[in-house]
Amino acid sequence: MHNVWLIAKREYLERVRTKGFLIATVLIPLLMGALVFGSAYMGSKSKTSSHIAVVTSDSVLGSDLKHQLEGSKENDMQVDVSTPSDDTRAALDVQLHAKSSSLAGYLWVTPAAGDRPTFTYTARSAGDIATQEAIESALHSVLMREHLEAKGMAGSEIDALVAPVKIDTSASGNSTAAFFAAYTLFFLMYMVIMLYGMNTARSIIEEKTSRVFEVLLATIKPEELLAGKILGVGAVGLTQIGLWMIAAFALSSSSLASGLVGTGHGLISTAQIGFFVMYFLFGFLLYSSVAAALGAMTNSEQELQQLNMFLVLPLAFCMVMLFSIIRAPNSTMARVVSLIPFCSPLLMNFRISLTQVPAWEIWLSIVLMSATIFAILWVSSRIYRVGILMYGKKPNLPEILRWLKYS
Repeated sequence: MHNVWLIAKREYLERVRTKGFLIATVLIPLLMGALVFGSAYMGSKSKTSSHIAVVTSDSVLGSDLKHQLEGSKENDMQVDVSTPSDDTRAALDVQLHAKSSSLAGYLWVTPAAGDRPTFTYTARSAGDIATQEAIESALHSVLMREHLEAKGMAGSEIDALVAPVKIDTSASGNSTAAFFAAYTLFFLMYMVIMLYGMNTARSIIEEKTSRVFEVLLATIKPEELLAGKILGVGAVGLTQIGLWMIAAFALSSSSLASGLVGTGHGLISTAQIGFFVMYFLFGFLLYSSVAAALGAMTNSEQELQQLNMFLVLPLAFCMVMLFSIIRAPNSTMARVVSLIPFCSPLLMNFRISLTQVPAWEIWLSIVLMSATIFAILWVSSRIYRVGILMYGKKPNLPEILRWLKYS
C-alpha cells in the first residue's frame, strides 16, 4: 500500500502544480456555463426573420396569416400576400433560385371542398425548419380563430381563450434555472470523466515511451503501479471538482442566485453536489480502468486515438439519450439506460437533478457500477502488467486474451 501511495502522490503533485490545472479549473466551468446558459439565452431571444410569400385566393386568410407572422413575439418575418395565377408560381420559383432574392419560400393555399384548404410550402432551403414551424403555428392559430368566429364568438372572447397561460413556479424555485443548472452539471461530468480518463492512458504511454516502467517495476508490482496512477489522477479530478462545488455552493447561496431563482431556493442543492461527487468517482474508476488497459496496449498517442472509441462511444450514447430523459425522466427507457453501468455516472446523476428517483434505483446503480468496476479492474490489471512491457507491436485480440490467462 505504501508503494501505491507514493505513485498516487507523484501523479497528483505532477498535475496539480501545472499551470494547465489552474487554467482548466477556472475556464472549464466558465465555458460550460457560458455555453449552456448563453445558448439558452440566445435561443430565447432569437426570432425567425424569413421573407416568405403567401399565395391564396382567400384575402381574409392571407391578411390574417400576414398579421400573425409579422406581429408575433416569436417571429420577425416579412410576408407578401398575392393571388394565384398562371404566372405566379413560375415567378416565385425564379425568385427562389435567384441569388439576389431574399425570398425564403412561398406558401400555396389551395381551396378545398371541405372546411379546410390544403397548404403546400416550397422552401429555398430544405433545412429551414424554423420558418416551416413558424408557418405551421401561425396557420393553426389563424384557422382556429376563423373557426371560432364562424361559430359566432366575439373577438375579445377569442383573445381571452387563446391567450398564453402563465404558471407560477415560485413555490419550488425557478424551474428553468434549476434545469440549466442540472444541464451544466451533466456537461461538467462529461468533460471531466473524458479528460481525466484519457489522462490516465496518456500518462502510461509517456512513461512507457521513456522506459521509466523498467526502473519502477524493479521495486513495484504492476498492480500497485496501476492503482497508484488511477488514484493519483482521480485525486486531481476530485480536487478540481471540489473547488467547482465549493464555488457553486457559494454562488447558489449568494444574493445573485436568490434574485435568479427566487428567495429560499438554491441554484444547486447540497444533495446535488454530493451525488455529483459520488458519481464522478464511480465514472472515473470505470473509464480510467478502461483507459489504463488501452494505454498499456498502445505505444503512441496515434495508436491511442484509434482505440479511444471505447471511451467515447458510451459517453456519446449518454449524450444522445439525454434529450429523451429530459422529456420523460421517469419513463421505462430512462430508468433502464440510467442503470447501465457506463451510463449511470452521467444519466442517473442527471435524473436525480431533474426528478425524485427511487432510492432502490440509486442503490442498484451503485451495486452495478461497483461490480463492473471490479470486473474491469481485474481485466485491466492483467492486460496492464503484460502490456506495459510490450514495445513496437500492437497486440491483436487473441494475444490480449492470452494475457488474461497469465498467472
